[in-house]
Amino acid sequence: MSVTLPSVNQVWNWLGEVPDPEIPVISVTDLGIVRDIRWDGDTLVVAVTPTYSGCPATAVIDLAIESHLREHGVRKLRLERRLSPPWTTDWVTQEGRDKLREYGIAPPVDGTASDGRTIARAARLAGRSNLMIECPRCRSANTERISQFGSTPCKASYRCKDCLEPFDYFKCH
Repeated sequence: MSVTLPSVNQVWNWLGEVPDPEIPVISVTDLGIVRDIRWDGDTLVVAVTPTYSGCPATAVIDLAIESHLREHGVRKLRLERRLSPPWTTDWVTQEGRDKLREYGIAPPVDGTASDGRTIARAARLAGRSNLMIECPRCRSANTERISQFGSTPCKASYRCKDCLEPFDYFKCH
């Protein structure tokens, strides 16, 4: 008896339903950590790049991916940890950035891709940037950083000087 394997596109769609455990409004595909999906014979191989090597949610994400795919009938599955190239906030989809903003988290402004934004990131880290983080609630750029460390290691705490609301900013990596 021949078993029909789901298409790679179908698997991408299924993984678009798996929420990030720290920010459940975005999926693991919105976050850009699912790097590759392929069939190796009758085994589904999913390559995942953690947001950083010490991310405490990595094991939870792997379990969620595995559980969700098994719910859809995938029996043979191998998850691969892909550390190179390292994850960057440039991999967050536009849809993911919009979802973060709607949820009350300011999305990353610039990242580390080789498309010229490295220069902007270096200037920001050296304190030579005029980069302002926009408030996700009122969209004002009149904001200030309260702490480099927010509710999770990947976020910083900010406050809007106009609406006076605190908010998290998803830091660039």
